[in-house]
Amino acid sequence: MKYSELADVYEKLENTSARLKKTDIIAELLKKTPTHELEKLVLLLSGRIFPIWSEEETGVANQIMIQAIAKSSGIDGSAVNKAYKKIGDLGKVAEEFCESKKQKTLFKKTLDIDKVYENMLKIASQGGKGSQDRKISLIVELLSQSNSKEAKYIVRIVLEELRIGVAEGVIRDSIAKAFGVNKKIVEDAWFLRPDYGIIAEIAKEKGERGLKMLEVEIGVPIKVQLAERSPNLKTALESFENPTLECKYDGMRTIIEKDDDKIWIFTRRMENVSSAFPDLVELCKKYIKAKRCIIDGETIAIDPKNGRPLPFQKLSERIKRKYNIHETIKEIPIQINLFDIIYLDEKKLFDLPLYERREILKNNIKIFPDKFQIVKSLTTNNLKLAENFYKEALQNGHEGLIVKNLEAKYVSDRRVAGGWLKVKPIMETLDLVITGATWGAGKRTGWFGSFMLSCRNPKTGEFLECGMLGTGIKEKKSNENDITFDYMTKLLKPYIEHEQGNQIKIKPKIVIEVAYEEIQKSPTYKSKYALRFPRFIRLRHTERSAEEADTINRVEHLYRNQKGKK
Repeated sequence: MKYSELADVYEKLENTSARLKKTDIIAELLKKTPTHELEKLVLLLSGRIFPIWSEEETGVANQIMIQAIAKSSGIDGSAVNKAYKKIGDLGKVAEEFCESKKQKTLFKKTLDIDKVYENMLKIASQGGKGSQDRKISLIVELLSQSNSKEAKYIVRIVLEELRIGVAEGVIRDSIAKAFGVNKKIVEDAWFLRPDYGIIAEIAKEKGERGLKMLEVEIGVPIKVQLAERSPNLKTALESFENPTLECKYDGMRTIIEKDDDKIWIFTRRMENVSSAFPDLVELCKKYIKAKRCIIDGETIAIDPKNGRPLPFQKLSERIKRKYNIHETIKEIPIQINLFDIIYLDEKKLFDLPLYERREILKNNIKIFPDKFQIVKSLTTNNLKLAENFYKEALQNGHEGLIVKNLEAKYVSDRRVAGGWLKVKPIMETLDLVITGATWGAGKRTGWFGSFMLSCRNPKTGEFLECGMLGTGIKEKKSNENDITFDYMTKLLKPYIEHEQGNQIKIKPKIVIEVAYEEIQKSPTYKSKYALRFPRFIRLRHTERSAEEADTINRVEHLYRNQKGKK
């Protein structure tokens, strides 16, 4: 297939907001695609070179791409950089400069999907000395053979920023429509094998029967079951005839996949973190008795001084660490708490009730107390006993509880009625001052895309940063109460004190009410605290001045009173 055909489809999808229309466009493309090209095509439609769970990536930063665009178009890099600052999308920059190339390629070859995909694989494989130059050469080769539209999307895919509004659900529906198979069957296949490229091939060649026969592949992650939030413990208990309560940990959702002596560790987002946790890999080898299995659990960081759980932020230091991993094992020891088993020795256990899966889990692991263990749980429908268990979990530094139905199946990638319910304390909101912002990119180009939040030091009057916020503000106004990025940008522009690159310092004038999931200690901000997942609630600047914003004292008080922290 010519790459220009795919570029035309990209353009149609980018200019279409209606989901059903997007589905129709992709379905028509899939129908006429040869089977041997389907896997590549579906990945490219998703804006990827590799499946979502793969560790491989192109490894191309914006500055490398700026050099490639400059070299392919015969224009100085500073001009490309200037255009990028103005437009905020290197794909559009490439499109613009491709139209006015100083160097026209003679006897330009027609690009096809195979060539584009082949070069992108080569880009991802480059490493070591001179790798940046080799990556640039491979990108230049593609751009030199591209028209302006093709160049735009090649750049975006290499940067993994396709921006055409095609989510997983649209790909699923398109496969179902193109090959006349049930959406639910496509979705179920995706939960077992999260690679729509392979699923599209099977759907075309073998239909629903082939999809139903798809098996779990050890070493490829599955989609995990999720929990709905319950307003309170009483409601959660009353939701099930046979409820069981488990501690909810502030850690990393952990999928352990074992094939004899090979171990894979995946996160909820299907990231392979096996290399970051060699200690967990060894624990799995030693304490899992089953030969082949998939086990679900939660990994937490433990304070080596007192044995208490550390916040997820501390564990994330290990996830990000690429070097000196064995040093971090000592600095940030871990504990794994296991709560489910969903595959054992060629048998899928999804459809078994939880109480049966629990027994199978217990029979297939050995316990290493405080290191490799079954999640702490209580089976009761007595509210008083449940409340005591909840208090104990919070006092021990955990997030709350997960209340589960002992009769329920394991349902991948869904929050389902009759499944799991999470119970957590409701955090009080904070009134904070905006003291900075960053210019947005992509859809947020021309607006402030995120905002620095600060609390007040009542002794000095200084404003202390405690987090960046970008959630809760809308790109488009859908009702009269929505606050948009455009509105916030216009509101804050008169208070700009200084700009450097895309970073903006703002005079502390605008107060907003902010919700959040948790307060964590942080060396990053002046306050020494950070809000986890802050979310905009409403503007407060007409009711409160910056001098009336919440203080560092209140932030510290709220921190100490969450999860039994000292």
